[in-house]
Amino acid sequence: MRIAITGGAGFIGGNLAHALASRSEISHIRVVDDLSTGSRANLEGAAVEFFEGSVLDPGLLDRVFRGVDSVVHLAALPSVPRSVRDPLASHHANATGTLQVLEAARRAGGPQVIAASSSSVYGLNPHLPKHEELRAAPRSPYAVGKLASEAYLTAYHHCYGLPVLPFRFFNVYGPRQPAGHAYAAVVPTWIGALLTGQPLVVHGDGNQSRDFTYVETVCQVLGAAAVGRVVHPDPVNLAFGTRTSLRALIAELESATGLRAEVRYTAARVGDVRNSQADNTRLRALFPDVAPVPLPEGLRLTVDWFRSAPDAVRAGVGRVDGSPDQVIPSPVSRMRRKPDTGHR
Repeated sequence: MRIAITGGAGFIGGNLAHALASRSEISHIRVVDDLSTGSRANLEGAAVEFFEGSVLDPGLLDRVFRGVDSVVHLAALPSVPRSVRDPLASHHANATGTLQVLEAARRAGGPQVIAASSSSVYGLNPHLPKHEELRAAPRSPYAVGKLASEAYLTAYHHCYGLPVLPFRFFNVYGPRQPAGHAYAAVVPTWIGALLTGQPLVVHGDGNQSRDFTYVETVCQVLGAAAVGRVVHPDPVNLAFGTRTSLRALIAELESATGLRAEVRYTAARVGDVRNSQADNTRLRALFPDVAPVPLPEGLRLTVDWFRSAPDAVRAGVGRVDGSPDQVIPSPVSRMRRKPDTGHR
């Protein structure tokens, strides 16, 4: 079996490449990434064929997708705050990038396309836990672009028979997640702050909640979806129904690091969602054998990785302003000015 990963040199993409490389069913892995925020270091030790470039390049995608059985589309421009600052860049990377991937898959003869969407599409809808049939109420350009991506996947399934599987990622965390940039997610940012004696900045009162999912669990699901050729044209939540407040997350991080946190509270940010928790009924029906890594264990493993990678900790110095919004897989284009160019 041959698999292509877009955004494969980023956080989730790098972890997925390593996970897939260990599976006997998979004979070849191709990775495409423009390295605007991803890193070749995330692929060290993984047997992959690497292509540097953007998912907005149709010719490159044609080369990468030729002969593959499955495409895992993770490339995106992440972060709600980033999209508020530059909505056009967010749209081009996330919506247009997904459309280019779907067109390339169609030209390649119709490999399965597994794609990363986001829980941010639920937006202002207050219902908890959030199930896939809820009305979407996106409140940021990032969320709008992800919702458009989902709709394109569904449309390509019904119009062209393309086998698709859109996942709504919630808050993914774990090793290889970058801390040292302005749009870093909350877990790596706060771990970096704790390990370097900096304060943890909380936007709002800290009672906002998220459904955190360890990256190894996400990779288990993505691997099972690819190897099992699982197809579902409608979105599937990829989270396990947990709900952790930011205050509780701080307590868990203190336990995982053995360190006491200094916490500073500031105003809530435009575009942030108050609470998030997944209904995982659909996920469990499709992947009944996946066992999620509990949050305390996942945080301990993540802290251990940061302690073993001092460069990752140093990269986070001065970047203590963590966002609870997830960072999904990797960079897509150098068409935009830095630092607003990519992800994963």
